[in-house]
Amino acid sequence: MAQEQYFILIVIAWLFLPMLFLILWLRARKKLSSISFDINKYASDLSKLESTLKIDAKSKIVTKNNLADKISSLAVDHFQTKKTLDNLTVRFCNVIDVDAELLAVQKQQLLETNQHSEKINVWRAKIEELKADYALKKIVYDKLKVEAAIFDEQIGFAELGIYKPHFQFSDSDKFKEEIRFCRDRQKKLVSAKEAVSIGTQWTVDGSKREGQKMTGRAVRLSLRAFNNECDAALSNVRWNNVTTMEKRITRAYEQINKLNETSNINIIEPFLELKLTELFLTHEYREKQKEERDQRTEMNRLKREEERFIRDADKAQKEEEKFQNLLDKAKAEAAKSAGPTLAKYEKQIAELSHDLELAHQKSERAKSMAEQTRAGHIYVISNIGSFGEGIYKIGMTRRLEPSERVKELGDASVPFLFDTHAMIYSEDAPSMEKALHAAFYNRRVNKANSRKEFFKVGLKEISDEVLKISPSAEFVTGIEAQEYFETLAMVEVRNTKQEKTDEFPDTL
Repeated sequence: MAQEQYFILIVIAWLFLPMLFLILWLRARKKLSSISFDINKYASDLSKLESTLKIDAKSKIVTKNNLADKISSLAVDHFQTKKTLDNLTVRFCNVIDVDAELLAVQKQQLLETNQHSEKINVWRAKIEELKADYALKKIVYDKLKVEAAIFDEQIGFAELGIYKPHFQFSDSDKFKEEIRFCRDRQKKLVSAKEAVSIGTQWTVDGSKREGQKMTGRAVRLSLRAFNNECDAALSNVRWNNVTTMEKRITRAYEQINKLNETSNINIIEPFLELKLTELFLTHEYREKQKEERDQRTEMNRLKREEERFIRDADKAQKEEEKFQNLLDKAKAEAAKSAGPTLAKYEKQIAELSHDLELAHQKSERAKSMAEQTRAGHIYVISNIGSFGEGIYKIGMTRRLEPSERVKELGDASVPFLFDTHAMIYSEDAPSMEKALHAAFYNRRVNKANSRKEFFKVGLKEISDEVLKISPSAEFVTGIEAQEYFETLAMVEVRNTKQEKTDEFPDTL
């Protein structure tokens, strides 16, 4: 019985012992895992602590080195300052030679001056370099400006030269006929297919016919482009851009030929010359038309003057007849009177005789002016308020009363009246006027239009030149300009009042 119980206990022990070992092993393993985790954690903390300590150590080392450098630098500065102080102390403690000290200061100033001179030389070299660079860029700018002037009339006007006529036709009809002839020659060249030269006979996919079609289209396109450019130039040509339009046409000719280099197609030079000829003809045709309009205006003016002379002569004749009738009537009445009445008529007869004589002289002068187409008056006038000082008009009038012409010139077209300095009668007024204009040709105010008779010249010079032709001529050298000087005085008074108004008062 006892053995059976002992055997059962052994069996139970063998059954539970592995389970006990397993439980103990699991508990030991769990404890071991916890210990490993703690070890890893402590190791990580230790690593972080070491890193932190290393960073702090490096920072402190850097700080230490910086402080050491600063201390070293301060020590050097201290040493240099002390040395400078010692030098200054040695230099100035025993200064007894003023000249020597002055010489030292002057040497220092000379050294500084040399340093400044070197800097100035450097800057001058830079300035010269900039000038050279500017000169190169200015060359490029001028070249571009010339190119742009072909298409910009304002730039072209700034470079305007004097146009020299190419033709000497007497009237505008001749110019018109020559323009028509020039255009006919152009049409003949185009119709004969000679305006454009074709250097290569092209083929398209081996077909000469297709190549000819392609070449024909290129020729038509080139001519159309060139003709359009020329037509634009002809439409816009004026007195101030003839050279610009010439360059524009030549430029179009060169560019079109350059674009057609690969096709070996070129507009011929004779066609260009015909276009330029048409340009010059068109310009001179328009200028000739303008000149003819001026001539017609002048002829109409002379015609009106002739008609005025005739009217003045008729009027003077009628006035003379009127005074003659009055005189005859007064004489008839005087023949019937006696005593005080006779004396009254005699006085009236004397006055009428004087008036009749004046009317007769006026009538004779009017007839002479009407019959002698070259007789007239040369006037010298000025208008300081309108044109300034030193500007004089030298003109001619054939009116019976020449002062009327001066009054007419001083109408609403100018702000002030003209002052008359001379009014000289001449039997050949046009020749005298022409001689005076020739003498002062280079002193003209308007050199482009000879009908503008204003000259920038001294009155003494005009007087000397006139006295060579007409020694009896009289001159008034003073300038009255009443309205002008009155205007200046009024402006001065107004400005003075305005200044007084703008001043601050003495008290408030």
